[in-house]
Amino acid sequence: MSPIIIAVIVLALGFDFLNGIHDSSNVVATMISSRALSPRVALGMTAVAEFSGPLIFGVAVANTIGHEFVAAEAISTQVILAALVSAILWNLFTWYLGFPSSSSHALIGGLVGAVVVGAGWKAIQLPGIEKILIALFTSPIIGFIFGYIILKLILFLSWNATPRINGIFKRSQVVTALALALSHGANDAQKTMGIITLALLTGGYLQTFVVPLWVILLSGSMIALGTSVGGWRLIRTLGAKFYKIRPIDGFASQLASAAVILGASIAGGPVSTTQVVSSAIMGVGAAERLNKVRWGVAKEIAMAWLLTIPATALLAAGAYWIIIQFIP
Repeated sequence: MSPIIIAVIVLALGFDFLNGIHDSSNVVATMISSRALSPRVALGMTAVAEFSGPLIFGVAVANTIGHEFVAAEAISTQVILAALVSAILWNLFTWYLGFPSSSSHALIGGLVGAVVVGAGWKAIQLPGIEKILIALFTSPIIGFIFGYIILKLILFLSWNATPRINGIFKRSQVVTALALALSHGANDAQKTMGIITLALLTGGYLQTFVVPLWVILLSGSMIALGTSVGGWRLIRTLGAKFYKIRPIDGFASQLASAAVILGASIAGGPVSTTQVVSSAIMGVGAAERLNKVRWGVAKEIAMAWLLTIPATALLAAGAYWIIIQFIP
């Protein structure tokens, strides 16, 4: 295997690891904040479920990222390398700031910037990018709506319940967190699988776009390892800054998030777990009362979302220019 393909695989797995650190907060923040489980137990359980996600639900998202988005025959391995460098730099930057930005947006922005500079617009397949953008930008809206409706429904069904019901919601978060972790593994880990498989195809190591089993296992392992480490800055942002999360809030937001992400994963739509979970948390808070949510924090995070694609596209364009100076 050529050195540049090995570099792509290493960087892709590094991105996967950072994605696990970044997105561990999305899965466990509400569970930790509501004291349903201790941080270490929550992260360990989530890591195992995330590894299992792509093995259970297939690789439809990997096919979208690696096969339907760009024309493999029109791009080079240097393009993929530049996209990964851009996404990793952006993830490190936002992790340092404690912003729960979207790793999915970072990767898509990096791919767009690198592909356009390295191969031109003709290499981007419009049906594929339409599918990706629709999934990325409608999923947070759906997450907000689901969170709002689910909490309203729970409040309606339990209006005369005793305070003991809090214990039920606290224990039930173990189930909803597992569902969310499975859906996260089935969506986010597959983006790395798609990138590695695309690199193998452009490098001539595969004849058709089929995700090898070893790529599935490696990608699942790295996102699980990143999750087990945990991104504590981001957990604090999601778990406390929106509003004080109770067991009922954690249960409702996890259920809403898992439903949206799992549905997208089965359909092959890559979504931002960060966006979906954050929106679901806000939807749940708004269902109780609008002024419960600290909308100023939500605005800051939304700004990070809006900046991610253009920023990573520019980073990738610069990274591609530098890379081809050394690897023509």
